[in-house]
Amino acid sequence: MVIKIHGHAVAPLVRLVAEVCQEKEVPYELVNVEVYKGEHKTPAFREFQPFGQVPYMDDDGFILYESRAICRYIAKKYAPQGTPNLVPNDPKAEALFEQAVSIEASSFYPFALGIATEKIIKKHRGLEPNEARVSELLNHLSAKLDVYEVILGKQAYLAGDSITLADLFHLPYGTIVFEELGYDMLGDRPNVARWWKKITSRPSWVAVKVKA
Repeated sequence: MVIKIHGHAVAPLVRLVAEVCQEKEVPYELVNVEVYKGEHKTPAFREFQPFGQVPYMDDDGFILYESRAICRYIAKKYAPQGTPNLVPNDPKAEALFEQAVSIEASSFYPFALGIATEKIIKKHRGLEPNEARVSELLNHLSAKLDVYEVILGKQAYLAGDSITLADLFHLPYGTIVFEELGYDMLGDRPNVARWWKKITSRPSWVAVKVKA
């Protein structure tokens, strides 16, 4: 069966799920949701995603929402194929993976999302960004990336020497901050820059970078 991803093709977390499908060589179908028309807030959509956010997944009748949960499900269900060990099985490797996932969730995503919200989402809503808030978020993110520089000076990826979902989770909003918005936060962090180049050059991300 083909996994159905319900969401908008350019939505960051829709592209994340599509990227993991690519990594695991899992065919998927994008079911377009007109988010700019508010389709994701309708009762019909909320029946499957009660928070009214994209994406949600339908795998032969199994409904799942929250992009990171979807990615974990795909990585584990299709573990034997595609990129191996995106979610490690060894207890120690899994613990390091969970540590890395927590790093992304607490030390990267909130700040990158906040910057994207101020600079992009507000624009779509006809609002002006709060530049003081953007500056504050950039300062916080910069401090966190200093720690990334130390970690990635000792290993190739956040959870060790093999790529995992923890690395891939950075792709959508990292691309927005570093590339689309052009904030130069990698030039003086060679270890982060090397890591970023490795994960963004993966064919799986290149295939969905613009749209899922």
